Amino acid sequence: MSALQKALKKGMTSCLSCHQLVILPANGGHCRCPRCGASVHGRIDGSLMLTWALTITGALLLLPANILPIMSAIYLGAGEPSTIISGVMQLYNSGMWGIALIVFVASIAVPVMKLLGLILLLVQIQLRLHFVPTQAMKIYRVVSGIGRWSLLDLFMISILAALVDMGFIAQVAAGPGSTAFASVVVITMLAARSFDPRLIWDAHDGDLYATAVEPETAHRSAAENG
Repeated sequence: MSALQKALKKGMTSCLSCHQLVILPANGGHCRCPRCGASVHGRIDGSLMLTWALTITGALLLLPANILPIMSAIYLGAGEPSTIISGVMQLYNSGMWGIALIVFVASIAVPVMKLLGLILLLVQIQLRLHFVPTQAMKIYRVVSGIGRWSLLDLFMISILAALVDMGFIAQVAAGPGSTAFASVVVITMLAARSFDPRLIWDAHDGDLYATAVEPETAHRSAAENG
């Protein structure tokens, strides 16, 4: 039991921004980190519910982001809208497989990996599945770190629109798919930020406590019945 004592039971917690150990107010509210000034809570209120809501929203928006045209390139009056997948195929068929791979990873693989990673963490915590907490933390760090690279497609569209816009000769315009894709990127970043990684250790420590208490309870019951 003493080995499972947590800092939160002693009125302390870590800052999620700089990992400084902070003493919480006696009334149980939040305070400011003395090192970085970030808001510090014992646990983020409604973390799992908010993360689930944002993750589901991002998954729903991922469909129009890949189906609707993300950009339209018109040259001398000819051209057609392109989705993310069709753009990747056009780059690959043109021999630019390196750029096609970068666009595929940044625009398709990364958002899907983020959503799957968040769902895996949420399911593990809520269903109390057996998992290694260090591996779950690695998943969380990957999910938190790779989100910004999904913006590569939007940067590319902005640069192309600025460089290629030549009036009636050539035009590049963003399509409705870019709005949905940008929403997916922002929402998944918010979902990763709303997830409290300390819940991973709470779930793991709870399993350890149950495993440690169960044999002791069984032994005590046997002694009483004997």
